[in-house]
Amino acid sequence: MIVSEPIVARRYVVTGRVQGVGYRNFVEHLAGKLEIDGFVRNRRDGSVEVLAMGTAEKLHALRRGLEKGPRMARVSGVSEEPSAMESRYAGNFTVEFTE
Repeated sequence: MIVSEPIVARRYVVTGRVQGVGYRNFVEHLAGKLEIDGFVRNRRDGSVEVLAMGTAEKLHALRRGLEKGPRMARVSGVSEEPSAMESRYAGNFTVEFTE
């Protein structure tokens, strides 16, 4: 019998130089590789918000990627908190408009 890991949701807020440097596209690509559902969007305060739904192992890999970012980004911090699952993102990862 195969037992699959449960799917959990996390919300990340990434600070630093993360807007205008391809960060959202970087996250969208990484989430696709990791088969993570959710969204990424810029926030008015200059940070980037990510809602991610996946296994704990995949979310850990995503967090490592968020901390690094694309070449032009300078990440100064990544906060993480549990989040509710959002069914509208099931099977999908999107780039959203600024909150």
